[in-house]
Amino acid sequence: MVQNYRYLNKWMIKNNYPLPLISDVLENIGTKKLFTKMDLRWGYNNVRIKEGDKWKVVFTTLERSFKPMVIFFGLTNSLATFQAMMNELLRYLINTGKVAAFIDNVIVGTETEEGHNKIVVEIIRRLKENDLYVKLEKCK
Repeated sequence: MVQNYRYLNKWMIKNNYPLPLISDVLENIGTKKLFTKMDLRWGYNNVRIKEGDKWKVVFTTLERSFKPMVIFFGLTNSLATFQAMMNELLRYLINTGKVAAFIDNVIVGTETEEGHNKIVVEIIRRLKENDLYVKLEKCK
């Protein structure tokens, strides 16, 4: 099923939250020796729509109306909102220079195995506390 949010997107206030440049991420993390890449399951579909705004994204099918509870693909600000959430969730770890978040991907780069494992466990703990999960088959 595809929803056409073009009309709504035209009137929506754009969130100019900057997505990180991949070149900056690679420059910072790329100098490390050990790496872990985690890919989150469902990405920004985990971000709940604010209670007073759900009526804006309602759509009708042949059988009934559907009111989404989470952000859908194609809705303006989906990526920026999710990136802001991930940056806030992992802020301390990102500020160490050993972790980078790019939308629904989290990359850990460290020098030692001991420190690496501690960071990975901390990320998984924070994700779990916020009902976010990784796709094991896409983690390396």
